[in-house]
Amino acid sequence: MGKLTLYGIDGSPPVRSVLLTLKALGLDFEYKIVNLREGEHLKPEFLKINPLHTVPALEDDGFYLSDSHAINSYLVSKYGKDDSLYPKDLQKKAIVDQRLHYDSSAVTSAGLAIIRPIIFQDNWEIAQAKIDALDAVYKNLNLFLEKGDYLAGNNLTIVDFHLAAALTGLVVFLAVDSTKYPKLAEWIERVKKLPYYEEANGTAAAPFVALLKSKNFTIV
Repeated sequence: MGKLTLYGIDGSPPVRSVLLTLKALGLDFEYKIVNLREGEHLKPEFLKINPLHTVPALEDDGFYLSDSHAINSYLVSKYGKDDSLYPKDLQKKAIVDQRLHYDSSAVTSAGLAIIRPIIFQDNWEIAQAKIDALDAVYKNLNLFLEKGDYLAGNNLTIVDFHLAAALTGLVVFLAVDSTKYPKLAEWIERVKKLPYYEEANGTAAAPFVALLKSKNFTIV
């Protein structure tokens, strides 16, 4: 196996989804922090790795890849002992891909609409419509979970890593109501019991989550 290097920052949900995948696969890798506030992602040496200057980025023995969805499917396809985390069966794979697209579109859009003004504009007023959009995401995730213990059925897949990482910060703004969305609440607790979860997502996300909780945001 070639040398694996992950470039990222702990506060990023997509980066943490890759950390979860790497840990689930039991792979050895080097983790290099990219300080976005200092503009390290815009420096020539990083632009050679990822011209789009985003994290995460993966280096696999001279091969470079960006976008967490592409990275995680690549890692499982190349290094997985089996295909359970990203199935080869076309129909099972199609369900996983559909959920991944939902994450990259609806979930990411809902999350960025809330978090981007906070991080980049120091604006802690959140429109009720944005919270409603997040609630709609919870509703759909709960719907997905009616067909199994995990988001793409009865088996854990990379989709669960993506959504677990995303929701870690989003629940600060809208807690998951276990009465309203019981399947989603149960899934969150189920994923937290994974042996590598705390290291890859819990501890990694803690400073970012603490920052969000320390601020007095208002819903308007």
